[in-house]
Amino acid sequence: MSQGTKSVDEYFKKIELAMIQANVEKDRDVTMTRFMNDLNHDIAHIIELHMVYMTIKVEKHLKQRGTIRQSQPLGPSTP
Repeated sequence: MSQGTKSVDEYFKKIELAMIQANVEKDRDVTMTRFMNDLNHDIAHIIELHMVYMTIKVEKHLKQRGTIRQSQPLGPSTP
């Protein structure tokens, strides 16, 4: 399923309805990844830029509060 000519709202509602009808219970990360991959390319690119901006903003906020924890790297570790 892809966005095609549907609005983002129509596309999202169609995905939600299909998942409910199929009684699919998936990880939210998997669902969001699939949603983003099937969005119109121009919309997906802008969303990715906003996500980076928001991630930086949240990280800065957490550092100021002193509540941020160091996370493990995503890629393979090097000795």
